[in-house]
Amino acid sequence: MSADKQVVITQKTDETSQVLLDIKAPELDSLQLNINFKPTGDYKANIDKIIVDRAYFSRLYQTQSTKAIDTASKYLYSKLLNEIVPHWYNTQWDFNGHTNSPNEGEIACGYFVSTTLKHLGFNLNRYKMAQQAGLIEARMLQSNSELKIYRNQTFESLKQKLNSVYQDGIYFVGLDNHVGYVLIKDKELYFLHSSYCDNKVVMELAETSACFVSNIYVFAEISTNSSLVKKWIFNDRLQVPSH
Repeated sequence: MSADKQVVITQKTDETSQVLLDIKAPELDSLQLNINFKPTGDYKANIDKIIVDRAYFSRLYQTQSTKAIDTASKYLYSKLLNEIVPHWYNTQWDFNGHTNSPNEGEIACGYFVSTTLKHLGFNLNRYKMAQQAGLIEARMLQSNSELKIYRNQTFESLKQKLNSVYQDGIYFVGLDNHVGYVLIKDKELYFLHSSYCDNKVVMELAETSACFVSNIYVFAEISTNSSLVKKWIFNDRLQVPSH
C-alpha cells in the first residue's frame, strides 16, 4: 500500500465521526488509542497554556510530591500526543530541516523531537539537542545507567523485551541514524517521527515502519520518567552531557 495513501481514521470527538488524515497505513484508530490525530486549538495558545499549568504542579509538589509527579506525567503524555504532535503531522521532513512552526518549512528527525519537547515546556536548547547522536539525546532525558539499549534484535524480541520492562507511555528512541518517539499502548509499539522514509511526520505501527529497522535501539523514558517530570515541573535545564 502506498505510504502517502489517505486512510480513514476514527477521530475521538464528542460524537464519533470519520475523518480523512494523511497518516501512513495501516489504519490507526484514534478511539482505540484514546488520542487525537486531528489538530485542535491554536498551537501557540496550547503552548502558552502548558507553561501556565506548570505552576499548578509546582505548588502541588510542595505538599504532595508523589501526586504532583503522577499527575504531571499523565498531563505531559496527553498534551504531547493530543495537543502538540497533531499539529505536526505531515510537516515535511528534510535532513537539514529545523522549523519551529508545524507545517511551515521542514523538520529533521532530531529537531522534531527537540522542538516538540521544548514546546511541551522542557527547558532545553532545541538546536544543541537535535545535533547530538541518539545516545547523547537519550542521556539528556535519563541517566545513562537507566537507559535501555538493545542490539541486533528481531522486532518480536525487541517488543517482548520492551513490554517486560516498560509500561504504557511515551519513550525516546535512538536508532542507527534516526530518532523519534515510541508510544507503548496495550503492549503494541507505535513509532512517531519525522520520517525520511515518507518525507513527513507520521505515526505508524513500529512493526511495519521501514524507518524503525536498526542494529541498535536506545530507549529513554519520557512520560514514565519521574526524574524528568520533576525537572519539567521546576523548569530545570536539560543539559548535553559533558562526557
